[in-house]
Amino acid sequence: MRILIAEDDGDLNKIMVKRLTAEGYAVDACFDGEEALAYLEAADYDAAILDIMMPKMDGLQVVASLRKKNNLTPVIFLTARDTVADRVLGLDMGANDYLIKPFSFDELTARIRAMTRTSSQNPTNVYSIADLTLDTQSHRVCRAGKEIKLTAREFALLEYLLRNKGKVLSRQKIEDNVWNFDYDGGTNVVDVYITYLRKKIDDGYDSKLIHTVRGVGYQMKESI
Repeated sequence: MRILIAEDDGDLNKIMVKRLTAEGYAVDACFDGEEALAYLEAADYDAAILDIMMPKMDGLQVVASLRKKNNLTPVIFLTARDTVADRVLGLDMGANDYLIKPFSFDELTARIRAMTRTSSQNPTNVYSIADLTLDTQSHRVCRAGKEIKLTAREFALLEYLLRNKGKVLSRQKIEDNVWNFDYDGGTNVVDVYITYLRKKIDDGYDSKLIHTVRGVGYQMKESI
């Protein structure tokens, strides 16, 4: 999953980026509302975490601008303003959730999972296909009851494939959603990580789940 953080407190911004990256998210970060809006208009994000009180544009203005353009990126507001009126205003302006500072990082990640479950229409934290399951809360992946150890990037890639199972995904689409703007790797990074995943997910099983669509990209589906 790809997430944008817009928070003008440098220390908090850095901590959130570090923690969410460690959880396997692709994270972009900025420090003011104008930059946040530019990021959100330039890429597809699974979620945005916005401070309300930011320079240049506040979080309320950012969300209002997004919603006017029919951009439905799920948004969590972070703020020290904790009155009921403030929370009601934030939600009415188009935010999906509201978290008061200081907050628990575990609560933040739980709210991200809950918000993305709603947007993906998946009722639980578990995504599955055939005998393969992936739990976004425990970060546990199993096939045929056997646990499979993945790196954070492999987990993020598998989650993206599972969230879009049955769809043919181009290499560019995968890279845009699993890697952030700061990535400066090779042009075949998607192919390399697909190879890593296949060795762990498909090798040794008759039914292959990760398929190449020649000239287009990749698709996760059950073999016929």
